[in-house]
Amino acid sequence: MTHITSISIEKANRSQELIGRLLDVWQASVRASHHFLTEKDIRTLTPQAEEALRQIETLWIVKDGLLPVGFMGVQERKIEMLFLHPDYFRKGLGKELVQRAFRELEARYVDVNEQNHNAARFYERMGFHTFRRDDTDDQGNPFPILRMERPAADDIQ
Repeated sequence: MTHITSISIEKANRSQELIGRLLDVWQASVRASHHFLTEKDIRTLTPQAEEALRQIETLWIVKDGLLPVGFMGVQERKIEMLFLHPDYFRKGLGKELVQRAFRELEARYVDVNEQNHNAARFYERMGFHTFRRDDTDDQGNPFPILRMERPAADDIQ
């Protein structure tokens, strides 16, 4: 790792080139962490990921030098996406992003694929707990989703 930075990118400044690089990170991350998805699933989900990257309210990009190596998207206090290139797994970057979302956006919610056990454990360590399980994702795909919540600081006694 050289020089890691995290920057916010407004919707109007999300170029096709940037979206393409973030999709490359997304695909590498998904292939390394979402073992339950087939290549066909990934191809099917790619346009949805692209649209989400274009439309998400808050998009933070993690760069190593000039190269994007991860990103987080947050909307309405919910972490909608957090993906890092596999070379950057387990280096504290995800934790830093989630803590920033807590501080700056009062994030309290996240949905996690049940079959992505490492992600579920990560969010549990970050203070989230499952409050609901759905048999399918929001697009109706047969990927069970854990709906997780982190109590607000004022909810903790």
